Amino acid sequence: MMRIPVTIYRGGTSKALFIKDYDLPAEPKLRDKVIAALFGSPDKRQIDGLGGADPLTSKLAIIGPPSRPDADVDYNFAQIDITSPTVHYGGVCGNISAAVGPYAIEEGFVYPKAGETTVRVYNRNIKRIISITVPTPDQTVQFAGDYAIDGVPGTGAKIELNWADTAGALTGAVLPTGNRTDYLEVPGLGSVEASLVDVGNPGLFVRAEDMGIKGTETPAEMDSDKALLDRCEAVTKVASDKLGHMAFLTLVAAPADYENHVTRKPAAAEDVDVLVRMIFMGQTHKAYAASQANCCGAAAMIPGTIVNSMARKNISVDGRVRLGHPAGVIEVEVDACIEGDTIRIPRIAVYRTARRLMDGFAFVRKEIFASM
Repeated sequence: MMRIPVTIYRGGTSKALFIKDYDLPAEPKLRDKVIAALFGSPDKRQIDGLGGADPLTSKLAIIGPPSRPDADVDYNFAQIDITSPTVHYGGVCGNISAAVGPYAIEEGFVYPKAGETTVRVYNRNIKRIISITVPTPDQTVQFAGDYAIDGVPGTGAKIELNWADTAGALTGAVLPTGNRTDYLEVPGLGSVEASLVDVGNPGLFVRAEDMGIKGTETPAEMDSDKALLDRCEAVTKVASDKLGHMAFLTLVAAPADYENHVTRKPAAAEDVDVLVRMIFMGQTHKAYAASQANCCGAAAMIPGTIVNSMARKNISVDGRVRLGHPAGVIEVEVDACIEGDTIRIPRIAVYRTARRLMDGFAFVRKEIFASM
């Protein structure tokens, strides 16, 4: 067996392995074989690895020293497929990004300040800086606190993620096509109205009703509808081909009452500005991706987009957008400057919590290394 130093963090509503870049093979094909083996892929249970058999726990953060003078640390995110040995590097995970700040401080990449410390994280996936502000009283990372996020039991210290630098990161523009809405010609479905927005990761926004649902459904209800997932996959493929990058699909609906699928308690329409249901890795996200929350929040502030058309009408009053997802609500703070066709986003932020769960070694069979 070969052993690899590993730290496990919860970041927001996701969980990931954190590994330093020099502890993984430099050769890309061998590196990905080792990563898949660490997670136990391919296997729907990932029983021989650390994956957890859920897209929200089959994640990896590769951390290294900064490659740019304006960054404190480099971060490469990987999403590990469960039923195949594929490792995806096509986007960034916002929830896991919340844990990169604390990890960078605790591992000595950044010297903590008294009070709070801002970590400038260069994300290699989208080649932009994410600014992460971590509470550091007494110059140590504070994990305990009174901030609660839906989808995670208990409370923790409040971590701010500012994504302003990620606007247009992969496509070069907040609105990659130059349009606030587009009509996608989807085989078998015809013309589907959508908004394509690039903040964090490229987002694809479609009305839930246009996909045949209300937008209040639970993940289990949506995942049991194979025809729905097939329609979503078809729309996503057309949008991704159009952008030249993977588009992350969110179905949006006007505020309505629904049931929180985690707590089984009612969620009130008055507590949200727009409903969101995200399709991720072929299934419904059990909460909402923080990177897509930024994208959706930005779209909500841009008149003429699908998100804006479905959102509460006074949404732009204070720049806060409340997104109702299956496990509760995530709030995004958006400062959007819109002058004609020119859109600037000086600030866009979400708040998460994170916690270090374990340090140790993961073991990989020697034959994985010998197979290359």
